[in-house]
Amino acid sequence: MPYPAGHRAEKRKRIIDSARRLFNRHGFENVPITQIMAGAGLTHGGFYAYFKSKSDLYAEVLNCFFTDPEWKNCWEGVHVDLSSTDVGAQVVSAYLSRQHFEDVENSCPMVALPTDVARSGVVARRAFETVFSAMVSVLERSLLDKKRPCRTTAQVIAALSIGGMVVARTLVDRAHADELRSSCLHVALELGGWDNRISAKKRNMD
Repeated sequence: MPYPAGHRAEKRKRIIDSARRLFNRHGFENVPITQIMAGAGLTHGGFYAYFKSKSDLYAEVLNCFFTDPEWKNCWEGVHVDLSSTDVGAQVVSAYLSRQHFEDVENSCPMVALPTDVARSGVVARRAFETVFSAMVSVLERSLLDKKRPCRTTAQVIAALSIGGMVVARTLVDRAHADELRSSCLHVALELGGWDNRISAKKRNMD
């Protein structure tokens, strides 16, 4: 009996979702293919029907909502509408939110995996660059503050958002981590000219 339409795509998505959670939690090097496939409810032997190597899967995992319209985050109370005119403010608020800070397994991989990417081959680094560039483009098109070149400002905001979350997660003192996220959010919103358009409630910094 033939498999129903979409069967292969659904299995592939399960593998990617499993890998994203495990890589975010444990790092690329520490997660074997067997564990990834088990997390997807599949057998180890089926992996190579979908991916050539663990590195190829790694590149797929680096996708985020900037490059994959089907990618959904699980951060309750956080919403990003890519068609909105103030999407830049939404992106910054989502990145530096309490929900993103706490939900390690469902993080955007740019936050959880930058050191792994730096040590990886060209395929993974190019994938990271593609996602980062997509984030910069999203931010750039909704900038309100035009005092500096838009691309320059967008790059700084993207780096501040990603780097701020990376550093916050390394801190032991939760109050210190929350203070850092709040500071990065304030500066990022100010750089974009969005500081007067996002209420304290929408910043999700509680």
